[in-house]
Amino acid sequence: MSVKKAIQYLLLLALALLLLYVSFRGVKWSDFIEGIKSCNFHWIALSMAVGILGFIIRALRWRLLLKPLDNAISLKQTYNGVAIAYLTNFAIPRAGEIARCAAVTKKGSITFEQAIGTVVVERGVDLLCLLFWMLFTMLLKWGEFGGFIKQELLMPFGQKFTSPVLVAAGILFILFITAAVACYIYRRRLIQIKAVKKVAEILKRVTEGIATIIKMKEKWLFLLYTLLLWGTYWCTSYATICAFPSVGHLNGADALFLMIVGGLGWVVPVQGGLGAYHFIVSLALLKVYEIPQTMGVVFATISHESQALVMIICGAAAVIGIWSRRRAATKIANNR
Repeated sequence: MSVKKAIQYLLLLALALLLLYVSFRGVKWSDFIEGIKSCNFHWIALSMAVGILGFIIRALRWRLLLKPLDNAISLKQTYNGVAIAYLTNFAIPRAGEIARCAAVTKKGSITFEQAIGTVVVERGVDLLCLLFWMLFTMLLKWGEFGGFIKQELLMPFGQKFTSPVLVAAGILFILFITAAVACYIYRRRLIQIKAVKKVAEILKRVTEGIATIIKMKEKWLFLLYTLLLWGTYWCTSYATICAFPSVGHLNGADALFLMIVGGLGWVVPVQGGLGAYHFIVSLALLKVYEIPQTMGVVFATISHESQALVMIICGAAAVIGIWSRRRAATKIANNR
């Protein structure tokens, strides 16, 4: 790890700890313990099982994107890649996508850059789904959900875009367009440069990975897996609601809202959504449902840590499994 990456890692960890501090500040610890005791962990176990099912569905969906590149790609390979990705994100935020691509390119005809291209497609689809469900949730109950998203999320985010920031963004955009046009005009000369040629080859392979969404034969199956995947997220959210008597009055629409809010917490580039998830979910419970902060933090903690445990266990099992198979293969090769 370079000094730059080490500093970046420490800064993100500091951000996660700061968000944890803000989330837990003012928590009444006696009530916190009582809140944990009130939890029905049978429902939490069910949510964890659904979380594992979500891993399998994601692996099945990713396999559809990889099959045009290598028809022999197995579910075991894509599952191991997905599990390792979640585990890696707890160590280095956003490095999980690199780790899972490396996991499926160790053998076979898929290049690392092509695998990255398929991940770009997958994450793009997930982003569109997140935006769709956010819009759907806001339309469903604008007074409750829309008001929270607008006041607590969109407005603070919008306030950061002051005039100087917009001017700087405009200048950068113009520079980017100018550079793109110049590269296109002088493309034949640029391609003669060794470094540029190498970058062009990498971009070509990434584009090949992105193009798998077009070449994929089972597009309806891809859509089905996407719906099932988001269905597991909703089931996990609803099962966690059922685990707590204090929030047991919430319904399926509320579970959808908390799923969206929690998803935004996982998106924040900190180690495994640590701190960010706790902060935004407990804030949503307080502002929308008037659930006391302590109980909101209990809910967020159990919800996050149960899924984090699933990610760590599945990821560690995948790493151990791959290591064991490679070690066995090395022993067989040495004995020949």
